[in-house]
Amino acid sequence: MELRQLKYFVKAAETLSFSEAARALNIAQSTLSQQIKQLEEDLGVTLFNRPGHSLTLTEPGEELLPRARKTLCEAQACVSRMQDLGNLLTGTLEIGVTYSFSPILTETIIDFMKLHPGVKLNIHYKPMAELMEMLHDRSVDFVLAFRPLVCDEEIESYVLFDNQLSVIVRDNHTLSGHDKITLAELSRHDLALPTRGLQARNAFDHCVAPQLFPLKVKIELNEVNILLKLIKQSDLVTVLAEATVHNETGVKAIPLDIPSNNMEGCVHMLRGSYHKHSALEFIRILKDSNAVRQRVRDWFR
Repeated sequence: MELRQLKYFVKAAETLSFSEAARALNIAQSTLSQQIKQLEEDLGVTLFNRPGHSLTLTEPGEELLPRARKTLCEAQACVSRMQDLGNLLTGTLEIGVTYSFSPILTETIIDFMKLHPGVKLNIHYKPMAELMEMLHDRSVDFVLAFRPLVCDEEIESYVLFDNQLSVIVRDNHTLSGHDKITLAELSRHDLALPTRGLQARNAFDHCVAPQLFPLKVKIELNEVNILLKLIKQSDLVTVLAEATVHNETGVKAIPLDIPSNNMEGCVHMLRGSYHKHSALEFIRILKDSNAVRQRVRDWFR
């Protein structure tokens, strides 16, 4: 049994199509079929039912799939660790980022690429729940996001900076001159909010729910860039983490006047896992970035 055979098996199991799997792997379908047949012979089991043109996993196939995924992840982790032991800042760095966190990364990405051109960055922008699953599966090396409302004992979270929920309006909105905005004031305006499941919305709902304020939510969006365009071109109001509008022109962030208005910007890592040199270097550069240092200073001022 070879690692490439497990790789071919996993892709075929995910697509349930030899032709699609071969195309995704950039190999000939005959090669994939031959290698999976050899894997079945080595293991002494049939992994796929092949009635007609359809493809389904057999019971042994279902049993093998999670183990094959784990083996491939561990093999990749082994390669990464061996490279790191040679102090080589090379290879690929997989970073998970929530939408709310992404605007403060631009400076760090540019600086990292200049310093370490041998490292390829794969950045995955997804909701927090999906990123935590990817972290558990070791599909990403770490996640940059605000601390979730519910802690996961298998995840270690390191605080980079403190932030707060803010009311976001266009810069000439009637609310733009306020120093703080209460829920009572917010309830008098039409709202365009991020979709439930996104971190800012989860934090907002958590704070607002006990106070039972009736809010006029007109639009819900899971795309922050479109949400901000709506804010700039209308009287709509939204609520986001202040860091989400870092370097954004045409809008103003005003702190939301609610109890315990604190969102911790964190690096999330799998507890007990090996951390690549490139991951630690990226985090070091992020900690030293203007976007992060500014918010640390603001918090302790």
